Amino acid sequence: MRAAADIAARIGRAALLRRAPVWAAGLLPWIVVRMPAGVAAWAAWCAWDAYQVHRKAAAHWPRWLDDALPELEDSSGLLVEAQTPVARMQRARLLKRLDANLDGAAVREIAAARIAPGLPWLGLSVLAAAAVWLASSHPLATAARQAPGPRAVPPKAVPRQELVLKVTPPAYTGAAASQGALRDLQVPEYSEVEWCEKSGAPLDAPVEMSGGQSLPAGQPCVRWTANESVFWRWHGARYNIKVTLDQPPEITVTAPSEMVHELRKDAKTAVVAVSVRDDYRVQRSTLHLTLARGSGENIRFSDREMPLPESSDPRRRDWSKQWTLAELGMEPGDELYFFVRASDNAPRPHTVQSPTYTLRLPAPVQEDDNQTSALPMLVKPESLRSQRQIIIDTEQLVADMKAKHMSEGTVRDRSERIASDQGQLRRRYGQFLGEESTLFGGDDHDEDHPGEKKDVLHEFGHAHDQPENATLFDDATKKILRRALSAMWDAEKALRAITPKTALPPEYKALDAVKELQQADRIYLHKTAFVPPPIKEDKRMTGDMAGSASSKRTQDEAPDKVPQQMRELLQALSADGPLPALWTRTAHDWVRERIDNDAQRLAAQRSIQDVEDGCAPCRTALRAWLRGGVGTPQVRLQAKPAVETAFTKAWRAEEKK
Repeated sequence: MRAAADIAARIGRAALLRRAPVWAAGLLPWIVVRMPAGVAAWAAWCAWDAYQVHRKAAAHWPRWLDDALPELEDSSGLLVEAQTPVARMQRARLLKRLDANLDGAAVREIAAARIAPGLPWLGLSVLAAAAVWLASSHPLATAARQAPGPRAVPPKAVPRQELVLKVTPPAYTGAAASQGALRDLQVPEYSEVEWCEKSGAPLDAPVEMSGGQSLPAGQPCVRWTANESVFWRWHGARYNIKVTLDQPPEITVTAPSEMVHELRKDAKTAVVAVSVRDDYRVQRSTLHLTLARGSGENIRFSDREMPLPESSDPRRRDWSKQWTLAELGMEPGDELYFFVRASDNAPRPHTVQSPTYTLRLPAPVQEDDNQTSALPMLVKPESLRSQRQIIIDTEQLVADMKAKHMSEGTVRDRSERIASDQGQLRRRYGQFLGEESTLFGGDDHDEDHPGEKKDVLHEFGHAHDQPENATLFDDATKKILRRALSAMWDAEKALRAITPKTALPPEYKALDAVKELQQADRIYLHKTAFVPPPIKEDKRMTGDMAGSASSKRTQDEAPDKVPQQMRELLQALSADGPLPALWTRTAHDWVRERIDNDAQRLAAQRSIQDVEDGCAPCRTALRAWLRGGVGTPQVRLQAKPAVETAFTKAWRAEEKK
């Protein structure tokens, strides 16, 4: 096929070269008479004639070869298509013969025999050029061309209006007003944007906003308050106005670095450092202190509020102070809670509040005076921390280890304290399975009194065979309890080994087991507490539903994400027919509600305006923007972080067995 294409191309070029002298000669008369219209007409005819010659050569070149070369034996058609093996063998034989006989002279002879030189067309071109030259050189035509005629009065040009764009930011921002030519703008929120005609004449066209609003013409100036990013159009030109929203203040507490900071027992001072930032001005910033003193039901609170001093930069306030505990009024066992509240200078001030930080001064350890007590008394257990709080403390320790360089002693101390809390909680749940519990004192088993007999069985043993312990819980509940205790053991061991990151997975496992116990208990109570109403024997088998409709439950239908008006608009945009009434309002409301990104919202509003102007291909783009707002996710789920180690993987594999 490639060889056939090469032969056809050679014959086609030879046929075009056969007519080329006529095309060139026919163009000369029109150049001589200086007639551009004739030159264009002759060039158009030459293009048409070249197309006809090329098509004729492409259609008949096999027959031309058969007539010119007897060696081909009237088999040139095999050069174009050869389907059988015999035909392909014959085509290879023909190609060898063509290589020997079809040279440049033979190709030119074939073109000369089949393509006429086109001399009649050349004569026609010369005669037409001569006629045009004679007509233009006639005396009457020359006089008519030289005679003065009525002077055409050019129409009076209507001067194009020129707009001036003025921007006046709100006074509280402190930004200066600006004025200039039409351009893209970025302005603060609530700025006044004004379009004025430079000469003071009324505007001849309205200023159209992308949100569907139109500022009418007929006035020297029109004004708009910037409350969202839009683009506007005037005489077909589009410009963007991006609005910078007023941000609320940002509060950063740099000291203490922990939400709950426990001071040393011998501490004399405490440092509090606060930083407040705003994009324009921090109008007010205060520090709120609350001191808690006492224990049990005898707890007293005292509140205090103090303003943070201003700095040289009105957009920020940095404040730091090293308090003495006497200034704060703290004593051993007290807790100080503080937070920062700040507001800016906007017309509607943004007020924000920082999280509450805690400074805790531990109380001194009280010595046991059991030997001097007249009556024996049980030692009250310390407040147990929940499994969820243990997880929070462990995650905070892992985050602090990553964020800042902590000493080995600090990490060890915090990890062991969390491990102690985990051990106390484990013993609390373990007492339900008969395990040893030291929550109520009596854990000093190593006191030695010489000469005294010890009841080892009752002192160190545990009564696992009591009927109460055997029947207190069922087997399923005991299984869940054992799973929780095993996970608590693993977490405590990891915390004792100063690897808090490894302790997180068993802590989560223990929390899931505790939740399962609580939920199972609720379900059991709900089932035992439900007493169905007695059945009325006189209504049985009667089909009377009176009084029973209130207990019927129906499945709520899912809320319709797409209103009916939007469904009709999307269906109309997929066709070329007319759009529904008030469709622009529906589209603008949908875009403003569902698209939050400024750039995407402006692009969608441009599509609305293009479709409104009659652009049929723009319907596809607008339909895509409107459909994109349908799939906006309403609920976002965040996966719970988990740490995978070789030990946890091996433990999970053993549990599956």
